[in-house]
Amino acid sequence: MFPDLAVRLLDADAATAARVGPKAATLGRLQRAGLPVPDGVCLTADAYRRQVALASVARTAREVAGAGGPEARRLALSIRLALARAPLDPAVGAALDAAWRGVTSGAGGQLAVRSSALCEDTALASFAGQFETFLGIADRADLGTAVRACWASLWSPRALRYMRASQVDPAASAMPVLIQGMVEAEAAGGAFSLTPDEHIVLTGAWGLGSAVAQGEVVPDRYLVRRDASVEAVEPGRKEHLIVSTGDGPRWRAVEPERVEVPCLTNAEASTLARLVLEAESELGSAVELEWAKDRQGFWILQSRPLRVEPRGATDEVWSRHPALTGQPAGSGWGTGPACLILDERDLDRVATGSIVVTQVGGPALAVVLGRAAGVVAELGGSTSHLAALARERGIPAVLGARGATRRIPEGATVAVDGITGVVRWVH
Repeated sequence: MFPDLAVRLLDADAATAARVGPKAATLGRLQRAGLPVPDGVCLTADAYRRQVALASVARTAREVAGAGGPEARRLALSIRLALARAPLDPAVGAALDAAWRGVTSGAGGQLAVRSSALCEDTALASFAGQFETFLGIADRADLGTAVRACWASLWSPRALRYMRASQVDPAASAMPVLIQGMVEAEAAGGAFSLTPDEHIVLTGAWGLGSAVAQGEVVPDRYLVRRDASVEAVEPGRKEHLIVSTGDGPRWRAVEPERVEVPCLTNAEASTLARLVLEAESELGSAVELEWAKDRQGFWILQSRPLRVEPRGATDEVWSRHPALTGQPAGSGWGTGPACLILDERDLDRVATGSIVVTQVGGPALAVVLGRAAGVVAELGGSTSHLAALARERGIPAVLGARGATRRIPEGATVAVDGITGVVRWVH
């Protein structure tokens, strides 16, 4: 292996957050502690920096944070194009070849290629859904393309908006890239190790976890006690799933009889909850993680710090008004006028203090979270990327609220409880 440019997750001395990013470093720590993490190799921050230097865009990168509006976007586009077009630095190419050989020798098939930026998965900024992940990579040429796309995603418009809001200078960061054997998931989802009521929460759906993370389905939700016994199961609505094919991930319809069947048995949910508690113990704090289950069992794909907000008081006067229930996401309690978003083109209509009411609770909504007083979505769940972004900003959200865009009128005063998962409104 090339110790300065590519390191194995199991290498405790090399797989540090400063070299491989907090995401990969945390996974390496969990793997070395004996938890089930797919083996992998990470191209380091130095590999990214060498490529930036070879593409002659280091100076342009330093100018982006100080530029505004169209000029910043123009500069960022020039960086993305240069990273896509410039030849690979010879040492980086050799490290990538070594990573390909090292991971595929044990993977027996497809790879997952994930961003692991130095600014990602920290206690202050998760960057959930803002960078790129590529699944089902099956040949060396595609691996190179995926790595370049991960590097370029540090300079995407949505990532730059997030960085500006979080006061992160993209030129001061770097984009390590994690390459792992891919888990051919039968089911996947997310988890919290701790809620304000001292429970563990698991969410899951059939197939790959992208459907849960992107808020494209309403996942099953499991409320589990701290002794790993299951207290409650809320079946979701999983009408489609993502599977990996030889041509990459593809959407498929779920058989009607399985749409509302929980994807985990109670025994499986208890097993997963114990893994979540092990991760919490190893990392020394509450965690949010992403998981997948294949024929071998459960795998941990990501773990980040979880900030647990205390349960706030709600206004009992609202109890007389119509209600929808969904999966609690975000935090706290908030009110404001409803702003219905049925298309991304409607996002410009979101005024400060509005409650965003929409169909898909995806990470694209991150652009309006700075103005929103709350979010209600018909799809999505407690562990989606949008939920993580809402919690980060202290914004109440309820996802998986069936019929929200049909039942809540435009302009109605809406109350969102991000702890209990209840939405009420006044016509």
